[in-house]
Amino acid sequence: MTEQTTSAPDTADSSKEPGFRIQRIYLKDLSLEQPNAPQILLVAAEPQVEVEVDVAVTRLSDEIFEVALIATVTVKVESKVLFLVEAKQAGIFEFNNIPPEQIDPMLGIACPTILYPYLRSNIADTISRAGFQPIHLNEINFHGMYEHRIMRAAQVAAESDSADESKIILPH
Repeated sequence: MTEQTTSAPDTADSSKEPGFRIQRIYLKDLSLEQPNAPQILLVAAEPQVEVEVDVAVTRLSDEIFEVALIATVTVKVESKVLFLVEAKQAGIFEFNNIPPEQIDPMLGIACPTILYPYLRSNIADTISRAGFQPIHLNEINFHGMYEHRIMRAAQVAAESDSADESKIILPH
């Protein structure tokens, strides 16, 4: 009778494989305001909708990050706020053996893409429960948003480098 065991090199090789895992997706914050109710509810005019979306990343450990999608939906009637919804949909993501240069794009593109359907659903549900027709947010190109953020950061860095030329920088 022969015994089969896994050798140590096989186990070590599998632990070095790149891995991406969603640990948790959750609604971190949600608020609804109707500051001009009930008077504004009687105004019969076409509402204007403004939507702002941002991404925030927090490192929890070497391999674990929290990514939060933050959205603000403001609906106005005749320049007065009808309602305002602020939501923060978050997720905890684990990156194992992924090169550092690949983690940043994943945090800025892949993770928000995973979170966005949850955010859209929570916002539409909240608006509906407040007594209004739900607003279904349009799809977002997170890749384009990420590229724009990188380009803007490079511009800011270039501007600060030229402004710092007159300063004395001491070695650390």
